[in-house]
Order: sequence, then structure tokens, then C-alpha cells
Amino acid sequence: MAANLQQVYAGIQAYCAERHRFGFDPAKPMVRLHEPTFSADEIIAALDVLLSTRVTMGPKVLEFERAFGAMHGFPQNVTSNSGSSANLLAVAALANVAARDGLRPGDEVIVPALSWSTTVWPLIQMNLVPVIVDIDPRTLNIDPGEVERAIGPKTRGLMPVHVYGNPCDLSALEDICRRRGLQMVEDCCEALGARYAGRPVGSFGRAGTFSFYFSHHMTTLEGGITVSGDFELAELMRVLRAHGWVRELQRPAPYLEKSPEIDPRFLFVNVGYNLRLTELQAAMGVVQLPKLPAFVDARRETTAAWNADFARWREYFDLQQETPGAFSSCFGFPLVLRDGAPFSRQEITAFLNKAGIETRSIIAGNIARQPALKLYAHRVAGDLPNATRVMRSGFSFGNHQAVDAQARRYVRDQVAAFLKKYGG
Repeated sequence: MAANLQQVYAGIQAYCAERHRFGFDPAKPMVRLHEPTFSADEIIAALDVLLSTRVTMGPKVLEFERAFGAMHGFPQNVTSNSGSSANLLAVAALANVAARDGLRPGDEVIVPALSWSTTVWPLIQMNLVPVIVDIDPRTLNIDPGEVERAIGPKTRGLMPVHVYGNPCDLSALEDICRRRGLQMVEDCCEALGARYAGRPVGSFGRAGTFSFYFSHHMTTLEGGITVSGDFELAELMRVLRAHGWVRELQRPAPYLEKSPEIDPRFLFVNVGYNLRLTELQAAMGVVQLPKLPAFVDARRETTAAWNADFARWREYFDLQQETPGAFSSCFGFPLVLRDGAPFSRQEITAFLNKAGIETRSIIAGNIARQPALKLYAHRVAGDLPNATRVMRSGFSFGNHQAVDAQARRYVRDQVAAFLKKYGG
């Protein structure tokens, strides 16, 4: 039987070696927004879990949480089924009646206009009020000056987003939170592997969130994790993550002692969801995690090359600038057309897409302009001109581990071909 299984493994490895070729092919040029980071090793790890029949949250999830925390220095690590759920857990824990120094219904939380929907929805779902502020057009991150100006008598929180892996000005944001008594949750879902002042993003707020979605720096297909230095908050997240029960707590004893007559397997102490990561996903994550530094290095190499290439076209494009003192993990390569450019975003992206270079808008654009937000209470601080400009004139193309030197040159040459008719 073991020999048969080894043959299956060998077959998977052979299949992937033949079929999983994600590098650039000059004969069929294509630069996709993302390419898979997983192959035979991860598939075999997931198969092993299936063969064991232990597939729901168990020892592999704990192993992955511990490995992730050890790699980045996070004391508490609570996995979930997506980065969006990681955001939900962080906000729901802070807004829970059991949270120490938490948020309460009607409290305002400041968020950047350039963000994703599930940065904002957990706030609304917890009866909090998003306050939307503008971004710094150089870094594309939340502008600390705009944060300061937006603070009102009901403001209790701040949820910055590290856009495309570029850390926010965390020194300024920490200072604001300290002086104004704000709780900070860092949305790091695009910023796995990024650092500020030598510290990993996610370690500056009371909680930080990361995503392991298929197209992100590393993957568990879907999946996320919420990190914290606050043990009590992390324990509360473990309760909320799974039904409101105490099964996965690190220290269940205080709850068990209060309710000795209830079966500890079915002791419910708070509200809850079902946001658990599976053993299959965790097994893939354990294999993926050691590969993360090389994936980030590849993204940074591509960003450096394209920054040099696009320097000649500064009259047409503004490029994202790395925050001083930061180490970006370069999730994508964003560009914003300068005012007065002789072409539109639609014109250049149509040209690039036809040439096999996939493009997309930058996150969700100005979230305040999205129609869904009009259904719920929120506050907009100012006119948000920078986020609106990004929504109107910004786009990005893929920057991932499979973008090699040939792919970079192809993108450069196709942009040059488009700009040639404008004298570029």
C-alpha cells in the first residue's frame, strides 16, 4: 500500500513538472495578474490530509498558526477562512461586550478611501460608523494629516490599509492613536512580508490581519489570519471564530470552572460564527510559508526593474513610492495617469489587455463612491480628490513570483509601443 502511495506522489510530481509551467512564454506572450504559488508539494500535503480523513480544524491548523507566528514574531495567531474573515474577527472582537477597552455601537472608525469592501463591511456589521479619509497620492496609503483632521468626538478607532504591500506611515499613525486614544487594526491583507522600521506590519495595532487568497503572496487557496499581542483579545477571537464555544481556547479553565455542569465540548460563552480554516488549507500553508521570502524578493525585484523602466515616462504616469523607512512586499504594480495625459486609462488598458497583459483597477477605488456604501451610515471627511483620481485614472498589472526578466521586458516594450504615437 505504501509503495502504491509513493507511485501516486511520483505521478503528481511528474504531472506538475510537465503542466505547471507558469513562466513567460515568448511564443505565446501573456502576463497575468497572478499565477499559482503552489504545485506538487502542496497538492501532496493536501492529499495526505484527505487520506487521513481528519479534515476539519485540528493539529495542522495549530501547526500553521505557530509557524506563522514564529516566522514573523506575532505572539497570538488566529486563522480563519479568508482575509475578509480575519478583518471580521478583529473588528468583532474589539466591538464585543466582553472586550476590554473595546468599541461600542455608534463609535467611529477612520478608514482610507482607497480600500477594499471588507475593510469597511465589518465596521458596519458591528454597528460602527466608517469615517472615510483621503490618501497620500505618493504612497497611495491613508494620509496621517487627513486622519488627524477627521477625528471627532465619536472617533474611537483607525483601520489603515497597507496598499499593495506598501506600509503606511506607522510612526505617524501610532502617534495619533496614542495622543487621541484610538484603537488601531491594521489591514495587512495585501502586505504579507512587509515591514516598517524593521518590524512586520500587523504588529503596530491592537490587531493585524492577513490574507492567503489564491492570488496573494502565498496561499491556502482561501484563508486568513488575525494576529495580536493581546492574549485576551486573541482568546475572544477564538471563541467568535467557532460558534462561540471554548474548544479551541488556549486557556479554557476559567470558563469551565464557572459551568462545571455543561459538557466542555459544547460550552458556549459568547456569540460566534464558523470561520475556521480546514486542515487541507493549513497543510498547504505549512508548505508555502518557507517559500514566502523568495516570493517577496521576486516581487521587489520586478518593482525595482519597472520603476527604472517607467522613469522615462514620468510625464504620463505617477508611480507608487515606497514609504520612507518601509520594506514593501510589492503586491502589484500600480500606475496613475497624470492630469493632462493625452490618453485615458481605458485606452491604455485595452491596448495592454489585447497584448496579453492583464490589468485591473486599484483595489476598489474610492470606496465612498461605491453605491453599496450609500445604504449605510458613514461619514466622508473632505472631497477625497486623491482617491477619486486613483479610481478614475489608476490601474495595475500583475507583479508576482512568475514575472521574470522576459515578462518585465515585454511589459516595458508594449507600454513603449502604446506611447510611441504620443511621442513617448
